Amino acid sequence: MAPEISNVSMLFLIIFVLIPVSLSYVYSLNLAGSITWSSFRGAAQLFLIGYLLTFLFELPPLIGIPIMLSVMITVAGFHAAKKGRGISGVLLLIFGILVTVELTVLSMWLGFDMIEFTPEQVIPMSGMVIGNSMVAIGLAIERMKSEFNENHNRLLAALSLGATPKEATQPIIKRIVRAAMIPNVDGLKTIGLVQLPGMMTGLILAGVSPHIAIRYQIVISLSIFVAVSVSAMLVTVFTYRKFFNQNLQLKRVNDDGSV
Repeated sequence: MAPEISNVSMLFLIIFVLIPVSLSYVYSLNLAGSITWSSFRGAAQLFLIGYLLTFLFELPPLIGIPIMLSVMITVAGFHAAKKGRGISGVLLLIFGILVTVELTVLSMWLGFDMIEFTPEQVIPMSGMVIGNSMVAIGLAIERMKSEFNENHNRLLAALSLGATPKEATQPIIKRIVRAAMIPNVDGLKTIGLVQLPGMMTGLILAGVSPHIAIRYQIVISLSIFVAVSVSAMLVTVFTYRKFFNQNLQLKRVNDDGSV
């Protein structure tokens, strides 16, 4: 069992935060306020979520788990949808993808007895899947807007030569999905060699055998990889048609959401 970190020890972490704050002043980076606020906000959020999880863990699983998963998916959906301003129906699409991915992964975990239906196991692991899916969806949408704007003239040329929207955008869709998957593919290649993953590290600190911790890490790593891949593919496949009007004419979607 890992020793409890005292309040005094926690306060000493301020010293480490003062290092980048000092460097910001020395090199006139104007980041001192941002660093201080981000550190304080991050710590406050973690303390609050600690109390919230303690409350949810005491509720019956059929009540606590759906509540927390709903909050996670709602926050993740709205956050990812910010990247897709100007794309009609993107919020509902993201909610649908997140719910589908989460239910699929959770069914696999429970169906094969990988975890138990308890808040202590379902909520942290689902949070990792939902969070990584949110990032992948946001990156895919952002990349899609950029690719469509940069290749606007090429797409117009392909359409004028008789290509359908699906045929004209096929190379772009492949690049977007590949770009969204590369960080996770590289992460899987170096997992355990460059750094010990967070879940495995947490279990080992809690006194769990490394052999058992590795099994949990494999489950969550592969689950995240599948969830990220499916999320990026689905949001790309279902969103690219939004860049065409009802007459299949190409339209621009700018970063500020204007069309």
